[in-house]
Amino acid sequence: MASRIRVEQIAGSLASLVFCTYLAVIPGPFSKAGTQQPVRWNTGGSVSTTTYSELESFLVDGEVTDRALQEAIRISGWTAEELRFGLNKTYAVDLAGVSRFLYSDAGKAFLDDQTRSYVPYWRQKATAARALRAAIIADAKDGLISSIGIMKHLPVAFRLSDNGPNDGRQRVCAPDKVSGAQSTSLLSWYVFLPACIKANSEL
Repeated sequence: MASRIRVEQIAGSLASLVFCTYLAVIPGPFSKAGTQQPVRWNTGGSVSTTTYSELESFLVDGEVTDRALQEAIRISGWTAEELRFGLNKTYAVDLAGVSRFLYSDAGKAFLDDQTRSYVPYWRQKATAARALRAAIIADAKDGLISSIGIMKHLPVAFRLSDNGPNDGRQRVCAPDKVSGAQSTSLLSWYVFLPACIKANSEL
């Protein structure tokens, strides 16, 4: 009897170890990647890039050195200070809960909806949901997520495009809390993304 209990205890420990290892490698092919180009603004035939360092400079000291970022702030529906607060805000999350949600059917539908016009620069919609999921999970590994953290962990360059099937408008995941430009602008979308991930991962 004692031997049987011991075997069950060992099996339970191994199962826990396997689960933890699984969580550590969940992002898959994107797990080692990171981009310095979280936003490439694609309008008509022109493409401009806002780098991670330019975004970080704005969030840390309010300095805007990039014209595309300056325009994005202007049309976001929020003041620069409101954006700095929202994009820097951190949310405590449980990595297992975040992973369960993002890999569920509801999570997959959420990711697909949330990458309406914001997609990887090269593969576009084909890898959009996977890439965003990888960034969210990578940021959540320390138990905290934020907009700037998710941007930092994007595995590939993303673009906001109004070409082809995309119209350059994002669906902010908290429609009851926004209006006008706040409902569709990329920076507004980023402000609310971590809060929506937290709320859904706790359901």
